[in-house]
Amino acid sequence: MPVWKTALNWTAAIAVAILFLTAGIWKMSQPFTWARMVEDLRVPYQFSLPLTMALAVSETLAGALVLIPRFRRWGALLAVLLLVVFMIYIGVNYQTLIGKDCSCFPWVKRTVGPGFFEGDAAMLLAAFVAAWWAKPFSSLRGPGLTLAIVAGCAVAGLGLAMHNQSGTKAPDTITVDGKPYSLEHGRVFLFFYDPQCGHCEAAARHMSKYIWKPDVTVIGIPTQQPQWAESFLTDTGFKAKTSLDLELLKKTFPFGDPPYGVMLENGRERGPVQHYDEPEPKDTLKKLGLIE
Repeated sequence: MPVWKTALNWTAAIAVAILFLTAGIWKMSQPFTWARMVEDLRVPYQFSLPLTMALAVSETLAGALVLIPRFRRWGALLAVLLLVVFMIYIGVNYQTLIGKDCSCFPWVKRTVGPGFFEGDAAMLLAAFVAAWWAKPFSSLRGPGLTLAIVAGCAVAGLGLAMHNQSGTKAPDTITVDGKPYSLEHGRVFLFFYDPQCGHCEAAARHMSKYIWKPDVTVIGIPTQQPQWAESFLTDTGFKAKTSLDLELLKKTFPFGDPPYGVMLENGRERGPVQHYDEPEPKDTLKKLGLIE
Protein backbone atom coordinates (compact mmCIF):
# COMPACT_ATOMS: atom_id res chain seq x y z
CA MET A 1 0.00 0.00 0.00
CA PRO A 2 1.08 3.62 -0.39
CA VAL A 3 2.74 5.06 2.70
CA TRP A 4 -0.20 7.37 3.44
CA LYS A 5 -2.64 4.46 3.46
CA THR A 6 -0.41 2.46 5.78
CA ALA A 7 -0.04 5.44 8.12
CA LEU A 8 -3.79 6.11 8.16
CA ASN A 9 -4.54 2.44 8.74
CA TRP A 10 -2.16 2.28 11.71
CA THR A 11 -3.47 5.55 13.16
CA ALA A 12 -7.05 4.31 13.02
CA ALA A 13 -6.05 0.92 14.43
CA ILE A 14 -4.19 2.46 17.38
CA ALA A 15 -7.12 4.78 18.13
CA VAL A 16 -9.56 1.86 18.11
CA ALA A 17 -7.19 -0.26 20.22
CA ILE A 18 -6.79 2.45 22.89
CA LEU A 19 -10.53 3.00 23.15
CA PHE A 20 -11.56 -0.64 23.25
CA LEU A 21 -8.71 -1.97 25.39
CA THR A 22 -9.28 0.64 28.08
CA ALA A 23 -13.06 0.12 27.96
CA GLY A 24 -12.74 -3.66 28.19
CA ILE A 25 -10.04 -3.73 30.86
CA TRP A 26 -11.99 -1.22 32.95
CA LYS A 27 -15.03 -3.50 32.89
CA MET A 28 -12.86 -6.47 33.86
CA SER A 29 -11.42 -4.62 36.85
CA GLN A 30 -14.71 -3.03 37.98
CA PRO A 31 -17.45 -5.46 36.87
CA PHE A 32 -19.96 -4.57 39.59
CA THR A 33 -19.56 -0.82 39.04
CA TRP A 34 -20.23 -1.20 35.34
CA ALA A 35 -23.08 -3.63 35.92
CA ARG A 36 -24.86 -0.85 37.85
CA MET A 37 -24.28 1.51 34.91
CA VAL A 38 -25.78 -1.08 32.56
CA GLU A 39 -28.87 -1.26 34.77
CA ASP A 40 -29.26 2.52 34.45
CA LEU A 41 -29.55 1.91 30.69
CA ARG A 42 -32.65 -0.24 31.25
CA VAL A 43 -30.95 -3.65 31.27
CA PRO A 44 -32.65 -5.99 33.82
CA TYR A 45 -30.38 -6.65 36.80
CA GLN A 46 -30.47 -10.42 36.14
CA PHE A 47 -28.53 -9.78 32.91
CA SER A 48 -26.40 -6.78 33.89
CA LEU A 49 -23.37 -8.69 35.17
CA PRO A 50 -23.31 -11.34 32.38
CA LEU A 51 -23.64 -8.54 29.82
CA THR A 52 -20.82 -6.60 31.49
CA MET A 53 -18.52 -9.63 31.29
CA ALA A 54 -19.48 -10.28 27.66
CA LEU A 55 -18.70 -6.65 26.80
CA ALA A 56 -15.44 -6.76 28.73
CA VAL A 57 -14.26 -9.80 26.75
CA SER A 58 -15.52 -8.52 23.39
CA GLU A 59 -14.06 -5.02 23.74
CA THR A 60 -10.71 -6.26 25.00
CA LEU A 61 -10.56 -8.85 22.22
CA ALA A 62 -11.36 -6.21 19.58
CA GLY A 63 -8.69 -3.88 20.96
CA ALA A 64 -6.06 -6.62 21.08
CA LEU A 65 -6.75 -8.05 17.60
CA VAL A 66 -6.76 -4.67 15.87
CA LEU A 67 -3.16 -4.10 16.96
CA ILE A 68 -1.95 -7.24 15.15
CA PRO A 69 -1.82 -6.64 11.35
CA ARG A 70 -2.82 -10.16 10.32
CA PHE A 71 -5.76 -10.17 12.77
CA ARG A 72 -6.65 -6.48 12.34
CA ARG A 73 -9.69 -7.02 10.16
CA TRP A 74 -11.21 -9.42 12.71
CA GLY A 75 -10.71 -6.90 15.51
CA ALA A 76 -11.94 -3.90 13.53
CA LEU A 77 -15.11 -5.65 12.37
CA LEU A 78 -15.82 -6.81 15.93
CA ALA A 79 -15.47 -3.17 17.02
CA VAL A 80 -17.86 -2.12 14.24
CA LEU A 81 -20.39 -4.73 15.35
CA LEU A 82 -20.24 -3.61 18.99
CA LEU A 83 -20.64 0.06 18.06
CA VAL A 84 -23.54 -0.55 15.68
CA VAL A 85 -25.45 -2.70 18.18
CA PHE A 86 -24.90 -0.12 20.93
CA MET A 87 -26.02 2.77 18.71
CA ILE A 88 -29.16 0.89 17.65
CA TYR A 89 -30.02 0.09 21.28
CA ILE A 90 -29.58 3.71 22.36
CA GLY A 91 -31.55 4.91 19.34
CA VAL A 92 -34.50 2.60 20.06
CA ASN A 93 -34.60 3.69 23.73
CA TYR A 94 -33.49 7.28 23.16
CA GLN A 95 -36.47 9.07 24.73
CA THR A 96 -36.20 6.99 27.91
CA LEU A 97 -32.41 7.13 28.20
CA ILE A 98 -31.79 10.78 27.32
CA GLY A 99 -29.53 12.35 29.94
CA LYS A 100 -28.35 8.96 31.28
CA ASP A 101 -24.64 8.30 31.81
CA CYS A 102 -23.21 6.19 28.98
CA SER A 103 -19.50 6.51 29.75
CA CYS A 104 -18.21 3.34 28.15
CA PHE A 105 -14.64 4.67 28.36
CA PRO A 106 -13.26 5.60 31.80
CA TRP A 107 -11.75 8.97 30.90
CA VAL A 108 -14.65 10.16 28.70
CA LYS A 109 -17.80 11.28 30.53
CA ARG A 110 -20.80 11.12 28.20
CA THR A 111 -24.54 11.22 28.51
CA VAL A 112 -27.20 10.10 26.08
CA GLY A 113 -28.04 13.08 23.88
CA PRO A 114 -27.46 14.49 20.39
CA GLY A 115 -23.67 14.45 20.80
CA PHE A 116 -23.70 10.75 21.67
CA PHE A 117 -24.23 9.63 18.07
CA GLU A 118 -21.56 12.00 16.75
CA GLY A 119 -18.94 10.52 19.06
CA ASP A 120 -19.87 6.94 18.23
CA ALA A 121 -19.94 7.76 14.49
CA ALA A 122 -16.34 8.99 14.77
CA MET A 123 -15.31 5.74 16.48
CA LEU A 124 -17.21 3.78 13.84
CA LEU A 125 -15.34 5.58 11.07
CA ALA A 126 -11.99 4.80 12.69
CA ALA A 127 -12.94 1.12 12.93
CA PHE A 128 -13.95 1.02 9.26
CA VAL A 129 -10.64 2.63 8.23
CA ALA A 130 -8.74 0.09 10.32
CA ALA A 131 -10.63 -2.74 8.61
CA TRP A 132 -10.62 -1.38 5.06
CA TRP A 133 -6.88 -1.52 4.41
CA ALA A 134 -6.14 -4.44 6.71
CA LYS A 135 -4.78 -7.77 5.49
CA PRO A 136 -7.34 -10.35 4.31
CA PHE A 137 -8.87 -12.70 6.87
CA SER A 138 -6.46 -15.29 8.20
CA SER A 139 -6.92 -18.45 10.24
CA LEU A 140 -9.18 -18.32 13.28
CA ARG A 141 -6.57 -20.06 15.40
CA GLY A 142 -4.85 -16.87 16.49
CA PRO A 143 -8.04 -14.95 17.33
CA GLY A 144 -9.37 -18.04 19.12
CA LEU A 145 -6.26 -18.26 21.30
CA THR A 146 -6.49 -14.54 22.04
CA LEU A 147 -10.15 -14.98 23.00
CA ALA A 148 -9.21 -17.76 25.44
CA ILE A 149 -6.57 -15.56 27.09
CA VAL A 150 -8.89 -12.56 27.35
CA ALA A 151 -11.72 -14.70 28.75
CA GLY A 152 -9.34 -16.11 31.36
CA CYS A 153 -8.36 -12.57 32.41
CA ALA A 154 -12.04 -11.60 32.66
CA VAL A 155 -12.79 -14.56 34.92
CA ALA A 156 -9.81 -13.65 37.11
CA GLY A 157 -11.00 -10.03 37.30
CA LEU A 158 -14.49 -11.14 38.33
CA GLY A 159 -13.03 -13.45 40.96
CA LEU A 160 -10.94 -10.62 42.42
CA ALA A 161 -13.94 -8.28 42.47
CA MET A 162 -16.02 -10.92 44.27
CA HIS A 163 -13.21 -11.43 46.78
CA ASN A 164 -13.17 -7.70 47.49
CA GLN A 165 -16.89 -7.93 48.28
CA SER A 166 -16.34 -10.40 51.08
CA GLY A 167 -17.73 -8.25 53.90
CA THR A 168 -20.33 -9.39 56.42
CA LYS A 169 -23.22 -11.19 54.73
CA ALA A 170 -26.53 -9.38 55.18
CA PRO A 171 -29.81 -11.27 55.62
CA ASP A 172 -31.13 -12.37 52.26
CA THR A 173 -34.50 -10.73 52.80
CA ILE A 174 -36.01 -8.24 55.24
CA THR A 175 -39.45 -6.65 55.48
CA VAL A 176 -39.53 -3.13 54.04
CA ASP A 177 -42.71 -1.04 54.13
CA GLY A 178 -44.63 -4.20 54.95
CA LYS A 179 -43.30 -6.25 52.02
CA PRO A 180 -40.39 -8.70 51.60
CA TYR A 181 -37.30 -6.95 50.23
CA SER A 182 -34.15 -8.67 48.95
CA LEU A 183 -30.78 -7.29 50.07
CA GLU A 184 -28.86 -9.60 47.75
CA HIS A 185 -28.77 -7.23 44.80
CA GLY A 186 -27.71 -3.62 44.31
CA ARG A 187 -26.53 -0.98 46.75
CA VAL A 188 -28.37 -0.29 49.99
CA PHE A 189 -27.76 2.18 52.81
CA LEU A 190 -29.18 1.05 56.16
CA PHE A 191 -29.72 3.97 58.56
CA PHE A 192 -30.40 3.12 62.20
CA TYR A 193 -31.99 5.95 64.19
CA ASP A 194 -34.02 6.74 67.29
CA PRO A 195 -37.00 8.99 66.47
CA GLN A 196 -36.52 10.72 69.85
CA CYS A 197 -32.79 11.36 69.33
CA GLY A 198 -31.84 14.94 68.43
CA HIS A 199 -28.53 13.77 66.94
CA CYS A 200 -30.41 11.31 64.71
CA GLU A 201 -32.81 14.05 63.65
CA ALA A 202 -29.97 16.42 62.74
CA ALA A 203 -28.22 13.66 60.78
CA ALA A 204 -31.40 12.85 58.85
CA ARG A 205 -31.97 16.54 58.03
CA HIS A 206 -28.41 16.81 56.68
CA MET A 207 -28.74 13.64 54.60
CA SER A 208 -32.08 14.81 53.17
CA LYS A 209 -30.12 17.51 51.33
CA TYR A 210 -27.62 15.12 49.75
CA ILE A 211 -27.92 14.06 46.11
CA TRP A 212 -28.08 10.27 46.35
CA LYS A 213 -27.00 8.12 43.42
CA PRO A 214 -30.07 6.79 41.56
CA ASP A 215 -29.13 3.14 42.12
CA VAL A 216 -28.93 3.49 45.93
CA THR A 217 -31.84 2.36 48.11
CA VAL A 218 -32.02 4.02 51.54
CA ILE A 219 -33.72 2.05 54.32
CA GLY A 220 -34.35 3.54 57.75
CA ILE A 221 -34.57 1.28 60.82
CA PRO A 222 -35.97 2.86 64.03
CA THR A 223 -34.30 1.54 67.18
CA GLN A 224 -37.06 2.88 69.48
CA GLN A 225 -40.72 3.83 69.10
CA PRO A 226 -41.21 2.30 65.63
CA GLN A 227 -44.69 3.83 65.44
CA TRP A 228 -43.01 7.23 65.04
CA ALA A 229 -40.86 6.22 62.08
CA GLU A 230 -43.11 7.77 59.44
CA SER A 231 -43.41 11.10 61.26
CA PHE A 232 -39.63 11.18 61.82
CA LEU A 233 -38.96 10.81 58.09
CA THR A 234 -41.65 13.35 57.21
CA ASP A 235 -40.40 15.94 59.70
CA THR A 236 -36.77 15.62 58.63
CA GLY A 237 -37.52 15.41 54.90
CA PHE A 238 -35.32 12.31 54.68
CA LYS A 239 -36.55 10.09 51.85
CA ALA A 240 -36.16 6.48 52.93
CA LYS A 241 -38.06 3.24 53.07
CA THR A 242 -38.75 1.75 56.51
CA SER A 243 -37.90 -1.64 57.97
CA LEU A 244 -38.79 -2.78 61.49
CA ASP A 245 -36.43 -5.79 61.41
CA LEU A 246 -34.17 -4.19 64.02
CA GLU A 247 -33.35 -7.35 65.93
CA LEU A 248 -32.26 -9.27 62.83
CA LEU A 249 -30.21 -6.39 61.38
CA LYS A 250 -28.56 -5.35 64.66
CA LYS A 251 -27.55 -8.95 65.29
CA THR A 252 -25.85 -8.97 61.88
CA PHE A 253 -24.35 -5.48 62.17
CA PRO A 254 -23.81 -4.77 65.89
CA PHE A 255 -23.51 -1.14 67.02
CA GLY A 256 -23.96 1.02 70.11
CA ASP A 257 -26.19 4.06 70.14
CA PRO A 258 -27.68 5.49 66.95
CA PRO A 259 -27.30 7.16 64.56
CA TYR A 260 -25.44 4.44 62.71
CA GLY A 261 -25.31 3.31 59.11
CA VAL A 262 -24.15 0.40 56.97
CA MET A 263 -23.56 0.33 53.23
CA LEU A 264 -24.38 -2.94 51.49
CA GLU A 265 -23.49 -4.00 47.98
CA ASN A 266 -24.91 -7.18 46.46
CA GLY A 267 -25.81 -8.49 49.90
CA ARG A 268 -22.52 -7.80 51.68
CA GLU A 269 -21.24 -4.99 53.87
CA ARG A 270 -18.96 -2.56 52.08
CA GLY A 271 -18.42 -0.32 55.06
CA PRO A 272 -19.96 1.24 58.19
CA VAL A 273 -21.03 4.88 58.42
CA GLN A 274 -20.39 5.63 62.09
CA HIS A 275 -19.94 9.40 62.39
CA TYR A 276 -22.58 12.10 61.95
CA ASP A 277 -20.89 15.35 62.94
CA GLU A 278 -19.89 17.71 60.11
CA PRO A 279 -18.26 17.03 57.67
CA GLU A 280 -19.60 13.54 58.29
CA PRO A 281 -21.41 11.51 57.11
CA LYS A 282 -21.02 13.32 53.78
CA ASP A 283 -17.33 12.48 53.36
CA THR A 284 -17.82 8.78 54.09
CA LEU A 285 -20.92 8.52 51.88
CA LYS A 286 -19.00 10.15 49.02
CA LYS A 287 -16.08 7.79 49.53
CA LEU A 288 -18.43 4.82 49.36
CA GLY A 289 -19.96 6.23 46.18
CA LEU A 290 -23.47 6.65 47.55
CA ILE A 291 -23.91 10.38 46.94
CA GLU A 292 -22.82 12.93 44.37
